[in-house]
Amino acid sequence: MPSPMALNPPSPTPSMFSRKKKSSVSLKSAASYLSAVSHMDAMNRSRGTTPNSTPALSLSSSVTVSTEDTVLDEFCDNSDGLAIPSVPPTSEQVFTTVHSEFGHCANEAYRYDSSARPGDHYNPEELDPPYRILLTTYISYLLLICLGHLRDFFGKRCRPASYKHLKEKNGYAPLNSDFDSFYTRRLKKRIDDCFSRPVTGVPGRTINLLDRDSGDHNNTFHLTGSRTRALNMSSYNYLGFAQARGGCADAVEEGIRRYGISACGSRLEGGSLDLHQQTEQLVANFLGKEDALICSMGFATNSTVIPALVNKGCLIISDELNHASIRFGVRLSGASVRMFKHNSMESLESLLREVISQGQAKTHRPWKKILLIVEGLYSMEGTLVNLPAIMELKKRYKFYLFVDEAHSIGALGSHGRGVTDYFGLNPRDIDILMGTFTKSFGASGGYISGSKPLIDRLRVRGHMGPYAEAIAPPVLTQILASMASIMGVSAPIPPSTTDLSTYVHPGPAPATCLPSWLNLPPHLLDGSEGRLRLRRLAFNARYLSRGLNKLGFITYGHVDSPIVPLLLFNPGKMCVFSRMMLERKTPIVVVVVAYPATPLVTSRVRFCLSASHTKEDVDVLLRACDEIGDIMDLKNRNGERWTVAEVIERAVELVETV
Repeated sequence: MPSPMALNPPSPTPSMFSRKKKSSVSLKSAASYLSAVSHMDAMNRSRGTTPNSTPALSLSSSVTVSTEDTVLDEFCDNSDGLAIPSVPPTSEQVFTTVHSEFGHCANEAYRYDSSARPGDHYNPEELDPPYRILLTTYISYLLLICLGHLRDFFGKRCRPASYKHLKEKNGYAPLNSDFDSFYTRRLKKRIDDCFSRPVTGVPGRTINLLDRDSGDHNNTFHLTGSRTRALNMSSYNYLGFAQARGGCADAVEEGIRRYGISACGSRLEGGSLDLHQQTEQLVANFLGKEDALICSMGFATNSTVIPALVNKGCLIISDELNHASIRFGVRLSGASVRMFKHNSMESLESLLREVISQGQAKTHRPWKKILLIVEGLYSMEGTLVNLPAIMELKKRYKFYLFVDEAHSIGALGSHGRGVTDYFGLNPRDIDILMGTFTKSFGASGGYISGSKPLIDRLRVRGHMGPYAEAIAPPVLTQILASMASIMGVSAPIPPSTTDLSTYVHPGPAPATCLPSWLNLPPHLLDGSEGRLRLRRLAFNARYLSRGLNKLGFITYGHVDSPIVPLLLFNPGKMCVFSRMMLERKTPIVVVVVAYPATPLVTSRVRFCLSASHTKEDVDVLLRACDEIGDIMDLKNRNGERWTVAEVIERAVELVETV
């Protein structure tokens, strides 16, 4: 029986966000419905296809006042191939999303369950390119540095006004160091048009870029007034909850109406709402932990919690590729820190033996505590932590374990519960689980979960409690709605029932964890849409990773990672790759990354997959990579190669191969 939340009538107040679109068709009469069907039929025929059945409307995911219009995926120009599905829907296929935000894909063959398989390897496989690639990469950096210094030498003498901010003035030292800003001025600025692109609208399956131009070699940019819609392969939107329409959006709207925009205070100073407590309870149930603490910023979660966990006399063992927020928190803590080779269990065990046997420096006293910090999914490499091996070491050497699941929570595991779900481990065996709401839940902020005594201590010991602004009510509502849709919601226990059974992990969310006013559509309440999103993301990730490998590209990361780095090596290829992707008939937005975020010679493009992408979207990306890869000499992987047509044709086989 569905929760009574689904049966509550919607608020009679008209939505302040609903806007009539020319492309929208009201369903208040049979005539309007037939008009919409006729319009879709005409569009299909104009594209040269004759539908075998009646085209279907793309219904809003909840029938409320705020989504009173049925959207036929926006009747607009489809010259880029992004507005309308390549395969028109039939009358039996009624989608609950807008195609430009969350792609329509009804083929059940394009689904996969994310979980560890026997024989999987988690040690990072870093393939080296031919020596000519490495040599030309080093030469490229050498030329850029030499030319940059040469331009600075003549520029400071011929155009001193352009360098006045780097010189001492009236006894004041320059705030901008000449040496420190050299890389930014002379290397990054040359390709600045590939970074910080302004966008508008929902960063879903597609994204709208505000076109810009520069007349002074990327020193400044000005908007041209036009827009470019592109396939979005750059945003952290793993489960596709970045949507302006649907059940979660309707819930957020109702939350704004009831709570406003801000909590107007910190958690310890009047900023704690009932929504914060409900969210923390739901997060703890989602993770299978006793308690949880939420923070308004993911970076601040690590940087404020780590100093509250350890201090002088403690030891932190950190993976060498841990995120900057972890490094910053470690510095603030005052604890000693040692690093081990990325994801290498041999290096970790060797280091554990050394630090335990030697103790603290100089005094050789035992450490107060040892805390191992790793990430579940490393965002720049796409590698997964070898958690089973770490758990075996934990039993042997008795250290505390802190796992940062910023990129793995929601994206991995058959239930979306992160690396513990992926490996089938008990989350209670891990001391501290950290994560963010940005990547998989379409929200913002982060969380820390663990035992109740630990979380109670962090509430007063961590700097986020007294100093950080509490998470805003609309963001909390988005977290509640999206997380509940992944879990599903159990029916409420009748008041007469005395057997209050505890939550069983992983299971549906207890109705008591959600506000009574939160109305979710049936397919969100029963968790069916959440499971669909998880399986679509898993398919897309494996398909792209293995497809690129078969085409001959060098990629990093695990095959189940939704982040797929493709190695470009040469810094000059980054801007060319990014621009060529954006200039295609179907524009594609990608993220290119280089030093200092990566080692000097491993510049890369990083594809971020989403459940909102369809199999056809990944096909488009593979075709683009295949063409550009041939032009730019990027196919340097040894082994068997397939044609792009063969990769697309055998997609399901690629994904299901162990």
